[in-house]
Amino acid sequence: MDLTSGTPLWPTTNGLPAVYPRLHQDLRCDLAVIGGGITGALVAHRFAREGISTVLLEADEIGHGSTAATTALIQYEIDTHLVDLIEKVGADHATRSYRLCLEAVRGIGELARDDGCGWRDTRSLYLGTTKRDRTVLEREQLARRMAGIDVDLLDERDIRERFSFRRPAALLSPEAGQVDAFRLTHKLLATAVEAGLQVYDRSPVTKYSSHKAGVDLRTADGARVRARRVAFATGYETPEFLDRRIVRLHSTFALATAPLQSFEGWGEECCLIWETARPYFYARTTADGRVVMGGGDRPFATAHKRDRLLVRQTARIEDHFTKLFPAIHCDVDWRWGGTFGETRDGLPYIGSVAQFPNGYFALGYGGNGITFSWIAANLLLERFLGRPSRDAELFRFDR
Repeated sequence: MDLTSGTPLWPTTNGLPAVYPRLHQDLRCDLAVIGGGITGALVAHRFAREGISTVLLEADEIGHGSTAATTALIQYEIDTHLVDLIEKVGADHATRSYRLCLEAVRGIGELARDDGCGWRDTRSLYLGTTKRDRTVLEREQLARRMAGIDVDLLDERDIRERFSFRRPAALLSPEAGQVDAFRLTHKLLATAVEAGLQVYDRSPVTKYSSHKAGVDLRTADGARVRARRVAFATGYETPEFLDRRIVRLHSTFALATAPLQSFEGWGEECCLIWETARPYFYARTTADGRVVMGGGDRPFATAHKRDRLLVRQTARIEDHFTKLFPAIHCDVDWRWGGTFGETRDGLPYIGSVAQFPNGYFALGYGGNGITFSWIAANLLLERFLGRPSRDAELFRFDR
C-alpha cells in the first residue's frame, strides 16, 4: 500500500541519516522484527538492549512508510475520551490504558531528549469546539483526575487571556511532547546496532511459517531467517491472516510552514493544540521554528483519491490555522497526506493470534501510534521473557 502523498517534511529535511544493506545471507536470531518504521525501531531497540539476538527487516527504506508522514504529537490522550472508554471497556481497563499512555510519553521523552531528535517537553491544549463541549470537558477532567492524571480546565476567559482565539472551554495537560519521529527511528536503530541489532532494508519478507521451534522467514531475494519469534510491526500492511475488519482506514493531511520569526497569540509556550471536533484540527511547532498542522481526515478509498484531495484539504487546514492565529503569517513549504487506522475503542492491538502462534503483533492504530508502540515494545519483551503482565489484556485481539 502507498501510505503517503505529496512531500512529507521529515525525510526532506533530514536527508539520509544512515544506509542499511539488503539481506543476502541466511540468519538465525531470537527475534525477527518485520517493519522498519518507528514501531519496529522501538521494538528492536527494546529487545537488543536486553541482549536478545534481534534482526530487523524492512521491505522498503527505513522510516519511509507511515513514519515519514507522522506529525508526531506525543500525548497520553487518545482519540477516545476517558469517560467514553470507561463505557466501552470498564473503568479499570480504561484507567490503566490512559496511565500506560502517560508512562509512554515519559518513556519516549527519555529516549529522545538531548539526542538530536527535535524532542521538546510541552503541554497539550484540547479545545472545546461548541458550547456543549464545556460539559463534556468538565466530565473528562473529573474522570482523569480520579484516575490520578493531572489536567486543568480552562474557561473562555482563561483561553482569551492566553491565546488569540475564543473557545468555550479547553483541557490543558501539563505532560506532552513533540519529536522528529523519522530521526528518532534512525537514532534508536543506531543505538540498538551498537547492542548487536542487525538491520536490513529493501528486504521484503515474502513467506513466513510458524512451527514448534519458532518461525521461518524468506525474503524476496531468497534469504532465510530462522527465529524463535517474529514481531510484526507492519502497521497497515499486516499479514493476510489477520482480520482486516479490526481497523478502519482514513486518509489524513498535513502541512509544514517555513521557519517563523514570531508565534504571536500562541500561548502556554506554543503547546500542542487539538480539538473536540471530529475530524479534528491539530498543530505543533518544530525545533527549527516551523508550524506543522494537520487534520481534514476522510475515509480511505485509494491512494489515488487521497492524492487528489491533498491540495484542497491542506488549504482548509491552513485556513483553520489562520482563523486561530491571524497575527501569524506563514508560508507553506510542504504538503503531504498519509493513511492511518482507528479501532472501535481507540486502543491498539498488541499480542498474538491463534493463526500464527509464534508471532507477536505491535499494531499501534490510532492517533497515538508512537505512544502505543512504546507500550508494545515493553509488553512484547515481557511476553518473550515469560513474565506475566496484567497490562497485556488491555490490548489483546479478542478483547
